[in-house]
Amino acid sequence: MSNMNQRRRVVVTGIGALSPLGHDWAAVRAQLDSGRNVIRAMDEWKDIEGLSTQVGCTVPPFELPAHYNRKTMRSMGRVAVMATRASEKALEHAGLLGDPLVTSGKMGVAYGSSAGTPAAIGDFGRMIADRNTEGINANTYIKMMSHTAAVNIGVFFGLTGRVITTSSACTSGSQGIGYAFEAIQSGKQVAMLAGGAEELDATQAAVFDTLFATSVKNDTPELTPRPFDAARDGLVLGEGACTLVLEELEHAKARGAHIIAELIGWGTNCDGTHVTHPNPDTMAQAMLLALEDAGVQAADIGYVNAHGTATEQGDIAESAATYEVFGDRVPVSTLKGYMGHTLGACGALETWMTLEMQRDGMFAANANLTEVDPRCAPLDFIMGAPRAVSTDLVMTNNFAFGGINTSLIFRRW
Repeated sequence: MSNMNQRRRVVVTGIGALSPLGHDWAAVRAQLDSGRNVIRAMDEWKDIEGLSTQVGCTVPPFELPAHYNRKTMRSMGRVAVMATRASEKALEHAGLLGDPLVTSGKMGVAYGSSAGTPAAIGDFGRMIADRNTEGINANTYIKMMSHTAAVNIGVFFGLTGRVITTSSACTSGSQGIGYAFEAIQSGKQVAMLAGGAEELDATQAAVFDTLFATSVKNDTPELTPRPFDAARDGLVLGEGACTLVLEELEHAKARGAHIIAELIGWGTNCDGTHVTHPNPDTMAQAMLLALEDAGVQAADIGYVNAHGTATEQGDIAESAATYEVFGDRVPVSTLKGYMGHTLGACGALETWMTLEMQRDGMFAANANLTEVDPRCAPLDFIMGAPRAVSTDLVMTNNFAFGGINTSLIFRRW
């Protein structure tokens, strides 16, 4: 514990999001309480030959202030626009928008997405196929690159601190938060913008389609995805962006910041076995690493927000890992039944929603979970209706292709 005392403490002082469930907590809470999802039929994918899944989850329209113009947005695809706007909302929420700290070099960004804007990737693909550079300009690569969100955030706000790019598929957002935590803990930065973003595109659906991992309940989008359910048939993709402002505790207190929660533990590791087959042993180890980092016991955690993708292998492995660490004593739910799998954004969006649920003392049920798959470990899944739980400590977990595992622990402030 001695090294715990030397490390700087890290708190959340602002959050901004664009989510399929709404762009503020009141809208999201109402949707979670309804028990219904916002998955829809993707009519715009119907003409793609060979694509089995025709369901997805999009972010509702959002307003952009006037300073989002042709000049400031020329290097941004949709994923970068959403990431930048979420970051602006987070800075505003933290009371730091326009503050000298932002450009001082003491604030950086740790952010990721699975990929850049797929349409820009397609422009380069056409060049390879057609031997022609038509349609490619100076900004095509900036929109395409996997670190487009982090870089555009940095340029838009004039950040001169660290840029940590966490393009690790489904752990992009949670790794963004974790590596930002380490940068502040170690004293290398005072504050960080941390999170992840993703724009929905049929190419991403095709990735999972080839693995037979997507839902094909195309006529009943309201009934899918079904994480941990015996009748699940695969994942549904979503999109969004979420940014947390992480800040060194003493700095936050000195400026009179409103503190939302304290980030006290984080664990990440690699399965080291297979790119797409999850390993319950190393998943459990990531949770144990987070508990050890936080200096708390499994019995202290009052709620676990699961990754819960609604894929057969993922659900079974994750439930086994969670059971190994917690047994059946901790309430567990995932938010993907409501908004689908938002890939690079999910770690940050799910963190935001978990912190809000903790503050409310009311945790969402697993959407569409009516009969737990008997092959899943017997966890205390929240079913049917939200559950009132008062807890000081929550954990949120994410697991990605490549065997990348993450676990974050937050303490109520």
